[in-house]
Amino acid sequence: MGAGDVIAQQLVERRGLQGHQGSRTVKMMAIGFCFVGPVVGGWYKILDQLVPGATKVVAVKKMVLDQVGATRGGFAPCFLGCFLAITGAMNGLSLEENWSKIQQDYTDALLTNYCIWPPVQIANFYFVPLQHRLAVVQCVAIVWNCYLSWKANRM
Repeated sequence: MGAGDVIAQQLVERRGLQGHQGSRTVKMMAIGFCFVGPVVGGWYKILDQLVPGATKVVAVKKMVLDQVGATRGGFAPCFLGCFLAITGAMNGLSLEENWSKIQQDYTDALLTNYCIWPPVQIANFYFVPLQHRLAVVQCVAIVWNCYLSWKANRM
């Protein structure tokens, strides 16, 4: 999350070194270490227990559960909402401001998620052993985290 935030601030927002918000990068790193890493890592373990195996059909089933779910909304929609809420709270938004920001950003972020993650996750679930899946996701996540940081910290 920290690397994505640095990229967002320097390449997307073009803040330069003088304008870089170090506290924002530290917040994003904290969210990564305390929320994103543990939750995503735990989810992959649960998903592997729910849908064991490594065939193409299993990979598609895991991707569907990960992205849209059968009846509960799936992991990605819930995770994204929680991420935006946590980021807003860490940025000092009131409940009303945070809810308004979530309503403003959620749909666009979720649609962007659906453009990036389904093909990545199908390949990840099919080709990559469980113990390495989080590492694969983190490689792609540098770009995704840049987008999320930009989206979540836009005021």
